Amino acid sequence: MKIRRATESDAAALLAVYAPFVEGSAVSFEAEVPTVAEFAGRIRTANDGWGWILAEEEGRLLGYAYGSAHRARAAYRWSTEVSAYLAPEARGGGVGRALYTQLFAELAALGYCHAFAGITLPNEPSVGFHRAMGFEPIGVFRKVGRKLGAWHDVAWLQRELRAAPPEG
Repeated sequence: MKIRRATESDAAALLAVYAPFVEGSAVSFEAEVPTVAEFAGRIRTANDGWGWILAEEEGRLLGYAYGSAHRARAAYRWSTEVSAYLAPEARGGGVGRALYTQLFAELAALGYCHAFAGITLPNEPSVGFHRAMGFEPIGVFRKVGRKLGAWHDVAWLQRELRAAPPEG
């Protein structure tokens, strides 16, 4: 398995992994699958400030992970939200762990101190995975999103990436 930085030219393949989460689940709160051009823009934005990486094996995309802004105000600049999406055949085989391990190292090197993850409930596999990756639960937003005709809660988890931001 190879982990590398995603590029805009990977957008169609990455979108193929993501689209089922939009179309058939509440894992993503998006109502419609973004276009390839929109997804390429997201990759560009993430790579400009946080990083977007993917895992592949023999030319087959296994999954991806990326960082994004936690909040817009300046005091939040050392915090990031993280997400990971895996192809069905890649779940449970260490791909997610490898992606997050690499992403966390890159985010810490950029100076980010805390990573946050929001998980639509119920989703015990994702909660368990994040706990195994060092995240701790910090709260639940109750009935925060409505999709597929139902309200959904979102659990929030936090993980330290480094103790303090870089000096200067």
